[in-house]
Amino acid sequence: MPIKIPAQRVKELRNQTGAGMMDCKNALEDSIGNMQVAIENLRKKGLASANKKIGRITTEGLIVSYIHSGSRIGVLVELNCETDFVARRVEFNTLAKDIAMQIAACPYVNYVSINEINENIIRNEKKIESSKEDVMNKPQAIKDKIVAGRIDKRLKEMSLMNQLFIKDQDLTIEDLINQHIALLGENIKIRRFEKFILGEGLTKRSSNFATEVEQIITKI
Repeated sequence: MPIKIPAQRVKELRNQTGAGMMDCKNALEDSIGNMQVAIENLRKKGLASANKKIGRITTEGLIVSYIHSGSRIGVLVELNCETDFVARRVEFNTLAKDIAMQIAACPYVNYVSINEINENIIRNEKKIESSKEDVMNKPQAIKDKIVAGRIDKRLKEMSLMNQLFIKDQDLTIEDLINQHIALLGENIKIRRFEKFILGEGLTKRSSNFATEVEQIITKI
């Protein structure tokens, strides 16, 4: 006989996972009220559900913007789903805004996923790591292992899907997307994004006030 789960406990699990109320209730009953086991089971279920939908075409969605406090960093991101109905859902809108905020918070992220990183960039990163003094004189097998580990870490730093979600460090952005696929019942994809940093790429004017004053006085 299933144990009785308090409604507040079900709501707490829903807030943590984004899963449906009945899914949360069943997960808690199956785990005999153990929250961590229930969360793990829901994540596995969400991943399985997401994998079934991963190939579906996504032509609807939203383009959202995020301007960080101080107006020095801005982000535009396009998040796609399958239908306009889901694009209007509060959960989908919140997801889009959270992703835009995540991009603003990640200085090294330039790609949606590792698969998008150009092979030339990967080769250049390998060249840089292989030339560092701490690996130069090591045996080749050890050197290759160290470089491979560093490259893997570097590529994950550049990939949005591999970032830990700033609102829940137990989730990656990929996990977050999969949760919402399970929740909303449609495939969801981050198609592209653009980050704007005030003054980026410009040569900043440096000035020395004392020198300028001296030059003005000399001309008088």
